[in-house]
This record gives sequence, C-alpha cells and structure tokens, in this order.
Amino acid sequence: MKKEDKTAVLNMMRTFYNSPALYTNGSEEIFAANFDNSVNDNPFLESYIISDDSEIIGYTMLAKSFSTEFGKECIWFEDLYLKEEYRNKGIIPQFIDFIKSKYQGRLLRLEVEKENKHAVHVYENAGFKTLPYAEYYID
Repeated sequence: MKKEDKTAVLNMMRTFYNSPALYTNGSEEIFAANFDNSVNDNPFLESYIISDDSEIIGYTMLAKSFSTEFGKECIWFEDLYLKEEYRNKGIIPQFIDFIKSKYQGRLLRLEVEKENKHAVHVYENAGFKTLPYAEYYID
C-alpha cells in the first residue's frame, strides 16, 4: 500500500465497514488513522493492495503481535476486502497462500461473521480452524 492509493483504499474501507461482514461501522477518523499507519513505518501493521494490473480491486491490513496461547508470533488479518465483482475467482485464496508462505511458522488469525458462509468456506479451505470462544474488547 502506498500514499497514492489513499482514495481507492478509503472508498473500499467505507464499503467494507458498512457491510454485514463487520460488527462496527468504523468512522472517517478510524479509516484515516488506519491508512496513515499503513503507509508509515508502523511496526505492528503491514498493508497490501490487491490489483489486477489496471486497478485496485481490494486491500488487506495485517496486524502483528505475539500469542501467548500458541507461543509464537501472530499475524492477524484485520481487514481483508475484495470488490464484489472480483469475488469467487480464487483471488483471496491466492493472497492467503502468499501470506502463509511469507509468514511460515507464525500463527495466522482472522475473524469472520458466522453468517458470511462464503467467507467461512474460503477460510476453512485455506486451513483456518474455528476457535471455540468469544472475543471481548474494551475501547
């Protein structure tokens, strides 16, 4: 992800965060902070655009942490978005394979709404397993 991708990425964030795929709707302030941290040297965030050589068709943001539960570094797929017209073409599985290869030996995690059956299917086929507990947060 580069600074010149800002308009395209922010537009995709607005679409993604207003979809049933997320519990929260985000805000312009959050979108701007996420993008700024993506293109600056934040050691906890790594971001990518997904393109088809002529246009940006998706983006992802990966958060880096350590999991004491699993005893290893953890890469969280925070945002994983692909424009609707590019879905069901094998793009997301290819991208997940790229990240699996890049971060071999690390724990990869993501969250998905159970109702998003297609995404659940894609992630399970990529090797992700369901954890049997709820996640909580304080903001």
